[in-house]
Amino acid sequence: MAEATTARDPLLVMQNVEVVYNHVVLVLKGVSLEVQEGDIVALLGGNGAGKSTTLKSVSGLLTGERGEITRGHITYQGENVSHIPAPARVEKGLSHVMEGRRVFEHLTVEENLTVGAYSRNISTQQTQQDLERVYEYFPRLRERRRSTAGYTSGGEQQMLALGRALMASPKMILLDEPSMGLAPQLVEEIFEIVSRLRREQQVTFLVAEQNTNVALKHADFGYILENGRVVLYGTGNELRENADVKEFYLGVGSGEARKSFRDVKHYRRRKRWLA
Repeated sequence: MAEATTARDPLLVMQNVEVVYNHVVLVLKGVSLEVQEGDIVALLGGNGAGKSTTLKSVSGLLTGERGEITRGHITYQGENVSHIPAPARVEKGLSHVMEGRRVFEHLTVEENLTVGAYSRNISTQQTQQDLERVYEYFPRLRERRRSTAGYTSGGEQQMLALGRALMASPKMILLDEPSMGLAPQLVEEIFEIVSRLRREQQVTFLVAEQNTNVALKHADFGYILENGRVVLYGTGNELRENADVKEFYLGVGSGEARKSFRDVKHYRRRKRWLA
């Protein structure tokens, strides 16, 4: 008799999370989501939707911006991590690549990468091995390894920020707006590398992204945020085929005269998405 299969436990769970900044501004309003181990999950929405705040609540970086989780909880690998310090979360395998790259501009490319391994307290030999692994995924960084990071291109800095996160040997990477300011060809290259890392290194990704088209092309699952709430979710394929997503995010009309996403009233979108 064949053994019954059991569903996987999610690697990350956010349950009804509310986030407040400066004790006044409510930014996340009951966000719930799950990320299965080994998946690429896209977090989609426009500016101000709450994507970056969601990632910061997972990585523990809210406190540096006077933000706090006031309701709900975040579970990572079965442990409630809602209120533990950010460095402890890095040690547990969570790495955050923030919006805008945030490289150390006056250090070289290789020095930036080496900083990523600081929390692991590993040998020089192991650090060198990990550097070689990063260079395999980002050959351009090998070519620029002695260059000052601040003088590299935007695409190279995005690769550097992702490579630095890899040096921490993460189980999960939180990737915030990787396409920002990059040419379409570079954006596709970055997402192809993300897919390779998931496939070859078993790294799980939660990616906040406004470029819905490329994100859903690579994502296993996706959530759409609006005004701090999840208004729609589904597999990457389901969201790509959803009429509202096509119209408001992918720029594909329904064949009749329609208003732009910006002009359609919020309550109407909510009604259609939640129907």
